[in-house]
Amino acid sequence: MRAVLIAGTHSGVGKTTVAAAAIAGLRARGLRPAAFKTGPDFLDPFHLAAAAGAPCRNLDPWMLGREGCEAALTRAAAHADVAVIEGMMGLFDGRTGASDEGSSAELARWFELSVVLVADASASARSLAATVLGFARFDPRVRLAGVVFNRVAGEAHLRYLRDAMRELPEIAVLGGCPADDALTVPERHLGLSLPSAPGPSAAWAERHLDLGGLLRLAIELSLPAPQPAPQPAAALRLAVARDEAFCFYYPENLERLRAAGFELVEFSPLRDPALPPGIHALYLGGGYPELHREALAANRAMLASVRAFAAAGGFVYAECGGLMYLAESLDGVPMAGVVPAAVEMQPRVQAIGYREVEVAALSGLRARGHEFHHSRIIRRSATPPAHHALMPDGSRIPEGFAVNNVVASYFHLHFASCPELPRRMALAAARAGPRPAALS
Repeated sequence: MRAVLIAGTHSGVGKTTVAAAAIAGLRARGLRPAAFKTGPDFLDPFHLAAAAGAPCRNLDPWMLGREGCEAALTRAAAHADVAVIEGMMGLFDGRTGASDEGSSAELARWFELSVVLVADASASARSLAATVLGFARFDPRVRLAGVVFNRVAGEAHLRYLRDAMRELPEIAVLGGCPADDALTVPERHLGLSLPSAPGPSAAWAERHLDLGGLLRLAIELSLPAPQPAPQPAAALRLAVARDEAFCFYYPENLERLRAAGFELVEFSPLRDPALPPGIHALYLGGGYPELHREALAANRAMLASVRAFAAAGGFVYAECGGLMYLAESLDGVPMAGVVPAAVEMQPRVQAIGYREVEVAALSGLRARGHEFHHSRIIRRSATPPAHHALMPDGSRIPEGFAVNNVVASYFHLHFASCPELPRRMALAAARAGPRPAALS
């Protein structure tokens, strides 16, 4: 499998549009592209998955480490010809300002990837060549091999840019994309909105991108032979919330839960009247419960079913939006009341960043993930924490709720950072046994 990294000068430069277009164009040429996104992002992968017709996976250097990223690429190589990897933020932006740890550049160094830089050409011309030169020289270990200019005003503007790039013959100009309102993805408070219209077409990609040049830059990865993953008999039923309000799940987390012995049964807290029958565990992922709080509250039968399952000792794992749903209220609207807290949305981000934690509720396992939310807990009662966040100064900050057999937190953990975690979740669910979806 070959691979190429599509990075950007900064967030909002149009990386997702270019990456999705490239995937659609390569797919139309008869290739089998695998879509990847660096960083902990949940939203961009929806757009890349739509273009690929298959799930998009995260390649996060800090959460997964080099071996975890290699394993994800190896699994893709079993069924894909080329990996198109969209970077996060700017090429060199990572966990700190002091190094490229956790950045797209670190991933590029690890696997010797060719990097195609997306640069915003609006209100700029020859000066963009200086910007590209700066990115190329900033770290010589990172091979910047191509550039795509986005938001180009027209053919004359693109010729001007190509003329400027003749000063840098080692960097190929792989296209100029016009500003196109139909392809502009609106932003919401957690990033890009969910796909609501088709993304860039293969025909659009052929018009504005040099797909042949992109393929020539893609390097062949040196990867170990993929090993078939063991598939144990599914002995435990895990209800997974999946609808417009709950949609943030890493595909690999779900795969690891299956490998731990769970049968995944999807349901909708918005529309279904009760949890699926005979379940051993409940997984409430992140998403946008705040946009659907009235509809969630109106489904009183489902709220009662969730309360009953938790009260009966069923194992519940909730992340961010799931925590908000389990709270007593969200912006004053009654929720499930499983955790003793009230949650309120705020106009500004309340927390953002990578987190390393001890999962206090599951034997103190160490795992890595991230936190990003606009809500905050405005009232809570004392309970044991779900996690202890491990801070750089050595302190341990309690976070979340461990109530009965419920683990609820603002943190999104990536299970590849702690392969034991799904197994411990399965043990917790098995000890509790199946629980009724509702109490009579």
